[in-house]
Amino acid sequence: MGEILVGTASWTDKTLLESGWYPPGVTTPEERLRHYAGMFPLVEVDSTYYAPPAEATVRLWAERTPAEFVFDVKAFSLLTRHPTRPGALPKDLRPSGGGKNLYARDLDAKVVDQVWERFLGALSPLREAGKLGAVLFQFPRWFPIGRANKHYILECKRRCEPLRISVEFRNHTWMSEENQAETLDFLRSYAIPYVCVDMPQGYPDSIPPVVAATSDLEVVRFHGHSDKWTSHDIHERFGYRYSIDELKRWAPRLRELGGQASTIHVLMNNCYRDYAQTNARQLAGVLAGLPDCDVRPRPGDGPQPTA
Repeated sequence: MGEILVGTASWTDKTLLESGWYPPGVTTPEERLRHYAGMFPLVEVDSTYYAPPAEATVRLWAERTPAEFVFDVKAFSLLTRHPTRPGALPKDLRPSGGGKNLYARDLDAKVVDQVWERFLGALSPLREAGKLGAVLFQFPRWFPIGRANKHYILECKRRCEPLRISVEFRNHTWMSEENQAETLDFLRSYAIPYVCVDMPQGYPDSIPPVVAATSDLEVVRFHGHSDKWTSHDIHERFGYRYSIDELKRWAPRLRELGGQASTIHVLMNNCYRDYAQTNARQLAGVLAGLPDCDVRPRPGDGPQPTA
């Protein structure tokens, strides 16, 4: 049975800081990360999607967390075929004139190579400390199944080596009934973790909640079931609090996944106030109640969250 690590996407969301989840005396970035890492063994860094991190910042993440703590890191938007603000690029790589959002195709290949090199280089402190789980490539809804896009996934894998990557789709063609087996076989043949998702259904970017192992590491992300999934307000999109019954229905599926891989990363991405942190603790408690289920955190580990 593989070990299941349960955590959340982000520990610095503005609404989380306002929710009272952190104790009154925990006010600095260092104190918050240390407090979070005392409760959870895993976190996903989402800020890296919006701008590449500074290596000095990443080094602080490594220094402020326990030896076995794990970071999953979301890939920079330019590298996942998303539109990117010119100001998010390093100053010396920004195109002249600034202006509208750009894509990798709008830049010289040497500039794109530099973005790759600097983004991955900044993660070196986590890699050196043995704390980097996987770099998450969440591809957009305009990234359908096809030969060219499969090749790009393999390019991402090659560029990131020896770092691990994981892949999350937002285009339904990858996991449609007719293509699902092909997609999973492709990822499995290259030992690339497929990111299983729980998310609202019935939208153009909806992916069904398929639980499947494609490598020794697997990732499951919970996005919630907000009825405002199409909102441009990120907190409306992800502001959903799971019920205990919903978490109980997922627990056996996660345990089953733990029987197919050596490590499972479970991340609550319903980031509004303390929803993700509360649900993560609840889910860990439910999993701990299943026979032969190796889960962290276990009930009683670290400080308890506020109600």
